[in-house]
Amino acid sequence: MHSTIQPPVTTESAPETHARIDLAAISENASVLASAARGTPVMAVVKANAYGHGLVPAARAALAGGADRLGVNQVDEALELRRAGITGPILAWLPWRQADCDAAVPAGVEVGVDTPWRLDLAAAAGARHGRPARVHLEADTGMSRGGATRDDWPQLVEAARRAQAAGRVAVTGIFSHFACADVPGHPSVTAQLSAFDDAVRYAAGSGVEPEIRHIANSAALFSLPESRYDLVRTGMALYGLDPLNGDAEPRLRPAMSLRSAVVVVKRIPAGAGVMYGLTYRAATDTTVAVVPVGYVDGLPRAAGTAGAEPLVGGAARPIAGVVGMEETVIDVGDDMPSIGDEVVLFGPGDDGEPTVVELARRTGTVPAEIVSRVPASLPRIYRS
Repeated sequence: MHSTIQPPVTTESAPETHARIDLAAISENASVLASAARGTPVMAVVKANAYGHGLVPAARAALAGGADRLGVNQVDEALELRRAGITGPILAWLPWRQADCDAAVPAGVEVGVDTPWRLDLAAAAGARHGRPARVHLEADTGMSRGGATRDDWPQLVEAARRAQAAGRVAVTGIFSHFACADVPGHPSVTAQLSAFDDAVRYAAGSGVEPEIRHIANSAALFSLPESRYDLVRTGMALYGLDPLNGDAEPRLRPAMSLRSAVVVVKRIPAGAGVMYGLTYRAATDTTVAVVPVGYVDGLPRAAGTAGAEPLVGGAARPIAGVVGMEETVIDVGDDMPSIGDEVVLFGPGDDGEPTVVELARRTGTVPAEIVSRVPASLPRIYRS
């Protein structure tokens, strides 16, 4: 069989693999979420580099769209937002070290605490800087991750009461996390709401009454209006990833697409194996296109064997075999794409490309994992 290999493309002309971020979509999603919250303030969660979308640009877009405050995991993320000139309320709910609290207090960053010893870190920072550390107490209402359990809650509340009386902390929030708000009718949801109410009542009875109570996430915003309290935290929905698998209304728009370009085109004979393990065999003589994108760029290794079909030159084509670390092979049949033709691995679905939700469903994961694993080192092109 005759093999056709196009001339290699030069580095100067090679289109770069990149993530394209639609900031207007993030702003519009924030507006949709604020409307759905019906007057309850909205926290835009921009942890993990804003779920891979870019911390500072995504935060600014969310605030422009109507988000009231920001949430992150790490204090370092909050400080990056401050350095970018963002002055509004920010909560960092995982301060592990004394240095975290010492940096958070002068920057006006609120911190989450779930144990007396972590509260002591915040209180020590408040005393050192001569201003109360603003803290949110975290209750474990049934997820068994962070937060004080029902048995440990009284000890945390008492420690907070004493530190607040001494002027070293200001308890501005009480919060918790749902485990199954995205599963309609799951019995744990009612149990967690009841446990959260108990935690809030106990704190109030002990003289600790915060400004803000929050437990609702993206899924709960749409499905559990009784969980909104004083604030809703929106993570995946902010980026257009439907937290209820099609049941969230109104429709959200995905903000990220992963794009690359064809760098090799060649014909292979019927029966030829493709990629590691040779799990893919060409049914007939066919053309394959090689794309310089792989699981190191956030495309799941199983995307090919799961049946994902990226767009190559505007046409949906199957991935041939497993996704490699830095390369993916696509079976384009009898087409002969040109070097440099655009390949859309996933996106909002406007032109028939796989969406993140579809790709996650096929590969047995959640949409947030796919977008958040697109590395910060990968170039991002922002559109507003």
